Amino acid sequence: MNADSQLDTRGLRCPEPIMMLHKHVRRMAVGEVVQVLATDPATKRDIVQFCDFLPHELLSSDTEGEEFHYWIKKGSR
Repeated sequence: MNADSQLDTRGLRCPEPIMMLHKHVRRMAVGEVVQVLATDPATKRDIVQFCDFLPHELLSSDTEGEEFHYWIKKGSR
């Protein structure tokens, strides 16, 4: 899946990946897609909640070994 930007949070633990994602998304235009790379298993829960709350769209997610990859489309807020 194509992304307009990438955010690498590998090696960071909660709450840092979500804090970095929130800051990154603020600089994005509505409709842009960011790919997030993470190693913290808590992101499986936290990114879903982040997208539901704000609301942004979680387009896709997958796991490769111990890495989690997410594609998030910025919503209207």
